[in-house]
Amino acid sequence: MHLPEEVEDLVQELLLAIHNQRHTYDPAQPLTAWVQAIARYKLIDLLRRRSRTNGLHDPLDHDHDHLAAADGDAAEARYDLAKLLQQLPHRQRLPIQYVKIEGSSVADAAKRTGMSESAVKVGIHRGLKALAGRIRSIE
Repeated sequence: MHLPEEVEDLVQELLLAIHNQRHTYDPAQPLTAWVQAIARYKLIDLLRRRSRTNGLHDPLDHDHDHLAAADGDAAEARYDLAKLLQQLPHRQRLPIQYVKIEGSSVADAAKRTGMSESAVKVGIHRGLKALAGRIRSIE
C-alpha cells in the first residue's frame, strides 16, 4: 500500500474512532488534545501494521526526515503508554499488552496469563476504560 492510500485510511479510521469515542470527550477539556491523543494511537497502529507487512521492504529514500519524526513520535507514545499501563493491575495490563499491543489472540492471551478468555476480554475492557479515564485526567 502506498503512503497516500494509507493516509486516507488513517483519516477514515481517525474519524470513525472520534465518532465511536465521542462519549469519552469531556467538554471542559480542550478538544484538540483529545483528538490528538486518538490520532497518535491511530498513527501508531498504522505504523505497527505497516512494519509487520512490508516495513522491511520499503525503500528508504528522501523521506528519512519524515520517518525519523514518526519514529520519535511513536517512541514517545510507547513510553507514555508504558507509564500508563504500569498503573493498571496485571489482570488488566497483561491482556491489553498481549492482545492490543502485541496482536495476540484472546485465546493465546488467556493461555499466557492463566485467565479465562472471558476474563481476558473483561480485563481489556476495564483496562481500556481505566486508561481513557487517566488520559482524560492528564489532559
